[in-house]
Amino acid sequence: MRRTKVSNLVEHFHMKIVSGEEGLGREITVTDLSRPGLQLAGYFSHYATERIQLFGLSEIEFLATLTHEERLERVKFLMDERTPCFCISRNQEVPEEIIAISNERGLPVLQSPLATTSLVSKLTNFLENRLAPTTTIHGVLTDIYGVGVLIMGSSGIGKSETALELVKRGHRLVADDAVEIRQTQQGQIVGSAPDLIQHLLEIRGVGIINVMTMFGAGAVRNAKNISMVVRLELWEPHKQYERLGLDEEKIRLIDTEIPVLTVPVRPGRNLAVIIEVAAMNFRLKRMGYNAAVHFSKKLTDTIEDSDSDI
Repeated sequence: MRRTKVSNLVEHFHMKIVSGEEGLGREITVTDLSRPGLQLAGYFSHYATERIQLFGLSEIEFLATLTHEERLERVKFLMDERTPCFCISRNQEVPEEIIAISNERGLPVLQSPLATTSLVSKLTNFLENRLAPTTTIHGVLTDIYGVGVLIMGSSGIGKSETALELVKRGHRLVADDAVEIRQTQQGQIVGSAPDLIQHLLEIRGVGIINVMTMFGAGAVRNAKNISMVVRLELWEPHKQYERLGLDEEKIRLIDTEIPVLTVPVRPGRNLAVIIEVAAMNFRLKRMGYNAAVHFSKKLTDTIEDSDSDI
């Protein structure tokens, strides 16, 4: 299970720590947020203790209508040992009961100047990125005409050299050798480079080069959605390779299936141009034009016309 800490939240959004500072190491394990209106009203049958508890204008004003004893009862219930933190929007004044129990139990109370709706949106996006399932795979990730292309294949087959040629042709490098991928809530796969090797490319016989320093900031990007995979493999004379492109093979990355093309490698083939064309063809397919299907239909119509003339 992926997790992050309350301290990361404070650092990212520059929140003010009102109380309970000793609990900044509490862990956040879910992306959902909770606005505990029903619990403040006295409904205790269900409470999502593992969520960040968000207090907007309505919650704070409702608390002000309760007696001191009622506020203590509701706040003590809400400040569970599994609750990561309380977030107060619009820099509203925090009731004394919340501050007192927060310090007593070591549960952070954070203040943000953002409006409640905006804070919910930003917190959700932050948590989805932090808690998304991740893994690291061997390959090279490039951005070709806006299409995230992950180049895979055995070591030494020419992935990095192909990426270098693509960069020279005006495309962008995202990651070489090790690609960190994460799956968003929408099922998209986003790839990026580990910090240690960001913008670096290893070329056998030359060594490590910094693509951003050599080709400029426009030759790199930090992250990219992976739209397709190109698998490089040594040419096998007796193997049947796809020639029309009617059948679309898939590969599973985490829980998402991505289209994959197998490109045979042999002397004389310009892999960079082939992958560039594959990316353009992928875009055309997503725009509604499939050359292979169009050719197949024309061929079928021609055969049917020939049969009708007999």
